[in-house]
Amino acid sequence: MKKSVAEIIREYGPFEDAPSVAGVTFDGRQVWFASGEKLHAFDPDDGRQLRSIDVASHAGTAFDGRHLFQIAGDRILKIEPASGAVLSSIPAPGHGGDSGLAWSEGTLWVGQHRDRKIHQIDPATGDILRTIESNRMVTGVTWVDGELWHGTWEGDESDVRRIDPVTGEVLQSLDMPEGTAVSGLESDGGDRFFAGGGNSGKIRAIRRPR
Repeated sequence: MKKSVAEIIREYGPFEDAPSVAGVTFDGRQVWFASGEKLHAFDPDDGRQLRSIDVASHAGTAFDGRHLFQIAGDRILKIEPASGAVLSSIPAPGHGGDSGLAWSEGTLWVGQHRDRKIHQIDPATGDILRTIESNRMVTGVTWVDGELWHGTWEGDESDVRRIDPVTGEVLQSLDMPEGTAVSGLESDGGDRFFAGGGNSGKIRAIRRPR
């Protein structure tokens, strides 16, 4: 396993009406993040807060190219970004113990915090298609260039790690500096991860190693 210290290249926030950060996703232009009772969007180039949607947003957030998906309690909501309307919902596999959320290959990937698992689920029904075991508490989940990465947060320690999507073996780990946690994780499709900072109310851009 390759192990190194995460390189934080920028910090965003704290943001208005957003006391904490849970899920994080990127729609190609703006970063969306969950803060409990609202979904917020900001511009990652200048850090400007752009808009918010009044919707329960307790954990992971994902984007499929058209719609946002948001964990709200024990459900996963499908949201139309322009209007903020909730189009449908499915049961979350962890029944409220869910953390990260990602979209890849036509399916949703859901982190289970205390269960230390990641489930691949059917986005129409919520049925579990397969499960990957982790050896640490899972927070954010993201896919980029065929690589599966997830955040961990256990005690005072957090990292961002790349795992084998079949076996769950840890291939690479980026340790977060002391005092910084990862509550949500998303890739911009390039050389940045956006990592939610929990109760700090901040989001950190981390350099993705090549």
